[in-house]
Amino acid sequence: MFKRLLCLLLICAPLAVTAEELRTGLVLTGGGARGMAHIGVLKQLEAQNIPIHAIAGTSMGAVIGGLYAAGYSADELEQIALELDWQNTLSDSPQREDIPFRRKQDDRDFLVKYRLTFDQGRLSLPRGLLQGQNLSLALETLLVHTNEVDDFDRLPIPFRAIATDIASGDAVTFKRGHLPQAIRASIALPGFFAPVQVDGRLLVDGVLSNNAPIDVARAMGVDRVIVVDTGTPLKTAEELKSIVDIMDQTTTLLTRANTERQLATLNHDDLLLQPQLGVMGFSSFSDIDQAITAGEESLLSSNWQAFAEPREPGDTGGSLAIERPQRQPVIDHIEVRNTGKVDDQVVRALVRQQTGEPLNLSRLETDMGTIYGTDYFSRVNYEIVHDANAGNTLLIRTRGRETGTDYLRLGLSLADDFRGGSQFNIGASYRMNGVNRLGAEWFNRLQLGSNQLIYSEFYQPLDYGSRYFVAPFIDAEARNVEVIVDNDPVIDYRQLRYGSGINLGRQIANNGEVRLGVSRYRGEAKVRLGDPDLPSFNFNEAFYTLQIDRDTLDDINFPTRGDEARLTLRQSDPDLGADDRYRQSEFTVRRVYSYGQNSFQVGGGLGRTENEVDIAQSSFLLGGPGQFSGYRENSLAGQNYNLARLVYFRRLSGNSYAPLSMPLYFGTSLEYGRVYNKGEDAFDTGYISAGSIMIGADTFLGPLFIGLGANQEGDRALYMKLGQTF
Repeated sequence: MFKRLLCLLLICAPLAVTAEELRTGLVLTGGGARGMAHIGVLKQLEAQNIPIHAIAGTSMGAVIGGLYAAGYSADELEQIALELDWQNTLSDSPQREDIPFRRKQDDRDFLVKYRLTFDQGRLSLPRGLLQGQNLSLALETLLVHTNEVDDFDRLPIPFRAIATDIASGDAVTFKRGHLPQAIRASIALPGFFAPVQVDGRLLVDGVLSNNAPIDVARAMGVDRVIVVDTGTPLKTAEELKSIVDIMDQTTTLLTRANTERQLATLNHDDLLLQPQLGVMGFSSFSDIDQAITAGEESLLSSNWQAFAEPREPGDTGGSLAIERPQRQPVIDHIEVRNTGKVDDQVVRALVRQQTGEPLNLSRLETDMGTIYGTDYFSRVNYEIVHDANAGNTLLIRTRGRETGTDYLRLGLSLADDFRGGSQFNIGASYRMNGVNRLGAEWFNRLQLGSNQLIYSEFYQPLDYGSRYFVAPFIDAEARNVEVIVDNDPVIDYRQLRYGSGINLGRQIANNGEVRLGVSRYRGEAKVRLGDPDLPSFNFNEAFYTLQIDRDTLDDINFPTRGDEARLTLRQSDPDLGADDRYRQSEFTVRRVYSYGQNSFQVGGGLGRTENEVDIAQSSFLLGGPGQFSGYRENSLAGQNYNLARLVYFRRLSGNSYAPLSMPLYFGTSLEYGRVYNKGEDAFDTGYISAGSIMIGADTFLGPLFIGLGANQEGDRALYMKLGQTF
């Protein structure tokens, strides 16, 4: 009897050992925001003590799987997903406060957000709505500790990422290389993100060729797999209401066939999880918490017990991910690999990381935004290269824009008070970037309508850091100036001014600029409306000008933080050729505060004209919403003004993670001030109060307002305004 029992134990022992040593592979599919359910599955894998020996992921599955394989715990992934600024990450635009000051000023010219790009004079279209710049930087930052790992089997958990060769349609499995780049290629949804070029191949999202890479996981030597399928159900025709819906549906149709083929290979030893995500779309990043919960529930409601290992006494469950190194490497060298128009030293001058010091990730992220914000490059990223002899090298890679660096930007401004007082301007600006290796620009602007303008400036940096510059320009402008005496309009002039000048200046980090210039103009003021016997006249002007600017706003149209200020001092001097000697100064400022969906802007302006000079020649133009509401747009022409203003906006629509969106706002303004001229029979409004209420939208043509303005003088105006905000 004893012998028989001993034989039975000897036969069963290998089977027991084999059961305990079964290797489990985790397969994570794509799905955009739906893929956040993977985090919930990982949380329960840890809680139920289910070890994972290999991970294969596609698209968002590659993002979550790659981060987990690199050492992040499920709890850390949940925190990252909930706290990450997805709206910024899923865009190409750097934070506005990070871009060079000169690029910030582009927002003030023509507000159509989408530019036409030209390469050697020919219109050039991008390969995707987004280049994936911010997504790439986020991956680089999160995975900086893996830079010395080029074999993905050496990660804490062996990992594979799946992409698709867009030229052949073949699946591409990343087993080695630069991990952030492999993940970025796997998530390059065609049309949405531009393809990633790796080893001469153009790679796009892996969902097109192998959305559920079960075969890849099995090839990694696992005995069984857990598959998490977060595929999107097909929408009905009635549910397809936007471009995002169409893109989502197209991706679902393309991926369904290859997903079903892979799922058909599952057997009774494998586990298939399909989180109940309902109609959640691939861009629904506001519902991440619900997706994570659905992922947890999908595992708990399955037959997971066969995958769990026995717990040690006192073990209550927790992270199975291996601890990753937290110490930032000391940077010994900095190298630039640049294929753009400008010199390598232009890029190097914008990197503030010091050699001999640990890597400063937060500063480096800002610097990457600044470099990308110069508009010379389609991609800007970095990598830490380790060498036993040379130490750690911070490698900055910049790829010149394949679509060219010359930009045409169209604009439209319209204001209507619904009482016959309408003003409109249409225009265009064309900027040639990277004229020489220092990054010179030739900027041209044309505007037609109520205010006509022709402007051309050649901006030449004088050093690689673009701190100092020289900018000669030519300028011609025509505008209407209404002269008011004793508070009654008496004549309306059409003022024409044309001339040229040159500015010397210095940029102050990314936040400001100082310009000192000399200019000379000729002009004429002709009677447009009013008594034809009143005189028209010609004039000559020549100025010394000092202009100091500051701009830290996060958005030019509807800011939620930051401030801006401008001080302009002009001295007209007969020694330069002017008819009159006079001094003019203007100071404008606003500061923005926000709380949740609410934002407040506090500020105003102050303008002064000293010495005697004709009103039609030297007036500031005010009037309209936010600038003495109730009056017509630009109907107050005065040589002096004081204005204090409080503006409130509340965002009515939630955050959108699609590249095309139109947030809605409710707003109101309160204003107090005075517009006046000095001298006999001078115009003076006295101090008056004004205000407005409005509904606004941030459209692709620029901000659109419809509102009502009024002031204590009894003036009322219904406004529609398309163009620059307050």
